[in-house]
Amino acid sequence: MAHPKRKAVEAVQVPSLDDPSLFINRELSLLGFQRRVLEEANDPSNPLLDRVKFLSILGSNLDEFFMVRVAGLKQQVEAGLEDPGPDGLSAAAQLDSIRPAVAQLMVDARRCFREELIPALAAEGIQLVSLHQLDALTRERLHEYFLEKVYPVLTPLAFDPGRPFPHISNLSLNLAILIRGADGQEHFARLKVPDTLPQLIPIEAYGKLRRVKPKEQRFIWLDHLIVSHLGELFPGMEIIEAHPFHVTRDADIAIQELEADDLLETIEESVRARRFGDVVRVKVNQGMPDQLLEILVSNLEADWKDVYRVEDPISMVRLKHLLQIDRRDLRERSFIPRIPASLDPKLNEDSDIFSVIRRGDLLLHHPFDSFDPVVEFLRKAARDPAVLAIKMTLYRVGPNSPVVDCLLEANENGKQVAVLVELKARFDEESNIEWARRLEAEGVHVVYGLLGLKIHSKVALVVRKEGDKIRRYTHFGTGNYNVVTAGLYTDLSLMTASEELGADATDLFNHLTGYSAKKHYRKLLVAPVDLLERMKSLIHREIEHQRAGRGGHIIFKMNSLAHQEIIALLYEASQAGVKIELIIRGACSLRPGVPGVSENISVRSIVGRFLEHSRIYWFRNGGEADCYLGSADMMPRNLHRRVEILVPITDRKLGKQIREDILELYLRDEAKVRIMQRDGSYLRSPKRNDPAAVNSQARFLAR
Repeated sequence: MAHPKRKAVEAVQVPSLDDPSLFINRELSLLGFQRRVLEEANDPSNPLLDRVKFLSILGSNLDEFFMVRVAGLKQQVEAGLEDPGPDGLSAAAQLDSIRPAVAQLMVDARRCFREELIPALAAEGIQLVSLHQLDALTRERLHEYFLEKVYPVLTPLAFDPGRPFPHISNLSLNLAILIRGADGQEHFARLKVPDTLPQLIPIEAYGKLRRVKPKEQRFIWLDHLIVSHLGELFPGMEIIEAHPFHVTRDADIAIQELEADDLLETIEESVRARRFGDVVRVKVNQGMPDQLLEILVSNLEADWKDVYRVEDPISMVRLKHLLQIDRRDLRERSFIPRIPASLDPKLNEDSDIFSVIRRGDLLLHHPFDSFDPVVEFLRKAARDPAVLAIKMTLYRVGPNSPVVDCLLEANENGKQVAVLVELKARFDEESNIEWARRLEAEGVHVVYGLLGLKIHSKVALVVRKEGDKIRRYTHFGTGNYNVVTAGLYTDLSLMTASEELGADATDLFNHLTGYSAKKHYRKLLVAPVDLLERMKSLIHREIEHQRAGRGGHIIFKMNSLAHQEIIALLYEASQAGVKIELIIRGACSLRPGVPGVSENISVRSIVGRFLEHSRIYWFRNGGEADCYLGSADMMPRNLHRRVEILVPITDRKLGKQIREDILELYLRDEAKVRIMQRDGSYLRSPKRNDPAAVNSQARFLAR
């Protein structure tokens, strides 16, 4: 008698939690974020000039990606460091994977501009034209403009046995020109397109011509105008052809701090040297002949693998000049950030900021809440006779900083002012050097950082004498003390008079400005001291809550997740049944949805009008939720090579506000969210085009 057939049950093969298959390569994941930025440029629901803005941002992001990430990988290959990362890829293998992904991204970006944005701009009366499309009178007017404004600035550089190949500076736009002399000999010349001149020339303004239509605006790119007038620069020579090219160099600053007697001078020298870094990318147009390209590649000592042929525009960053067009109807509507009622003198008789903070912790959600209270906090401290000292960290403050002005005023008023200026803030080194020198010149105590560490924490401490007591007021932030980016990035600010947090901030500054081997703080989680270990213990606690039947639940919002130990521990928590919801804007090396490993983990990325920049770490803690905010992402550099802080939200009301009013809305987003798949790709919500789809940033604005 035959046995009845039994349904075969296949056991799920659960890999070890350090298996490379469970980790997505960080660089490829970061390129995935750039593709999400491109999606915003392609999205017709976004205002037209904002779509242009996203393309410009993509160009800037890719420039930085090559200057830092690709340059770092090439350095590893040259040094023979071929040990694979958590994902199993060596540096050489990563470069091989990056190149086709980047090439396709650049092709798709230019297709978006050519096929989507140029026709849409033309439909709105904004035209990018070439000289041959213009009538004779307009061409004559532009010729006059060229001779008066452009020609005097240009410096053609020849390349021949008597003149060496000219230096091509990082990120410059150049023309490779082939000319023929009267003797029939061909010569190469290089011409830099000056970035000191307007890159986008309004034809009607300079042509002194009357527009046919009220909203019609025509523009010509500076490099196109220059190409059409090359005969003026090489009189008596035949211009055979001219092609634009763009060079990206290694711009990551390597600082030998152990050998540096003066960190300020060392950084200044490193910034100057950045212009001469190794070439990591050469972009040329599709029509450049091999003869010209060979001259470029050989003299730049570039790798042929790092040459990318692209259509115009060679530099996507230059599209930012289109944003100067005065067409508010083609941009997102402007808004006025909210001032909390407690700080509004019309609504509160005692709106003095110190009084407000004494009554209870104050939480601000930027840019929806104004950054002005943070500046007012420092301005009031600078002018208040009762304030004795101000201490703060400065990472990226930007130009014309009112924050620095407050510190200078405080110093003039006799306050004790100590400022830690992080000189190693990438691409802001020159600005920070300028501020550091100005502060020092005025007598402010300036510290430049710690040996081997970058100071990334955002904290300001005000010490005030109140009666016979000393009270400390502290500001903790997830973003920089920069009034410009405070209107462009989503960040959180906590202002508190908590004695314990004030004492921790004091200990932190003593560590930063003096000598301290402190290994534990009362409330703050501080990297590289104890943040990693305390974060691991908080995740372990959720695992224990889940096993005890109390329902483990974790919500993390951050910029990037790539720390192997944290990822493995989140996998372990998922295996235990803990619900884990991750909101990660950029690179994510964790792989969600793997059977038996990460089935309880979801990963969302939100890309919209504002750059998601806030970091929030929420733990259910058996119903007594704990919430932290701060400057740290879960990355090796943040947890091991930077001074970072996470501050606990001790006010239960504010903790509930972060959970229910902020995190919950992000988790409900349908318009701008992308859901990460097991293979590392992202899918948009099927409801994104529904008029009722939840747009978290728009909802925050509506509030």
